[in-house]
Amino acid sequence: MLKELHTVLPAADLKRAQSFYHDALGLDPDETHEGVLVYHVGSGSVFEIYETSNAGTAQNTQMGWITDDLDAEMNTLRERGVVFEEFDIPDMKTVHGVVTADDMKSAWFRDSEGNFICISQTI
Repeated sequence: MLKELHTVLPAADLKRAQSFYHDALGLDPDETHEGVLVYHVGSGSVFEIYETSNAGTAQNTQMGWITDDLDAEMNTLRERGVVFEEFDIPDMKTVHGVVTADDMKSAWFRDSEGNFICISQTI
């Protein structure tokens, strides 16, 4: 039976990724293995970052976070140097980095390795 979700992200430079997740998101790995960083976050969520030359090639959301206050989270992340993506494509247009749709608003940024990360708030 499937249980908790475990997300895996690629990184071309593991030290650079570790610095980004520490400096921008305030996260430090709970485990380190050769070529792998493991983070335990929230209520049982786990994500890992592994070193590979394939990093940064995906053009889709690779990991998403839920927050109770998207605006405050975005302000904090911007203060730490995170740049939010702007989109103007069919069915998705950002206003100041935020897409609002039905009962959710979301924003996307890229980590140091080019991975698309989303943060969302139910409204």
